[in-house]
Amino acid sequence: MSRRRNRPSSVISLNTGSGARAAHHKYPARTPILILDFGATSLLLATSASDLVTPEDVEFACQLAREARLFAESVTRKYHQAGGEMAA
Repeated sequence: MSRRRNRPSSVISLNTGSGARAAHHKYPARTPILILDFGATSLLLATSASDLVTPEDVEFACQLAREARLFAESVTRKYHQAGGEMAA
């Protein structure tokens, strides 16, 4: 995927909190869905077609996984720098 060259025409900001969650659902007759749930707002992420996975879908899914991992590492680092302790 190439980097976006134009500024987005709109931006949606969803903040995490105690009710935020992410879930992956796979189905036998359609492509998987990723759900990001923020309480009153949910984002469902699916492939470009419900019955087909394209190379672009795979590339985006890998990019999403990579950026989510980097996000998790950054959030965890900031949490520990602030003196937070992970729950067991």
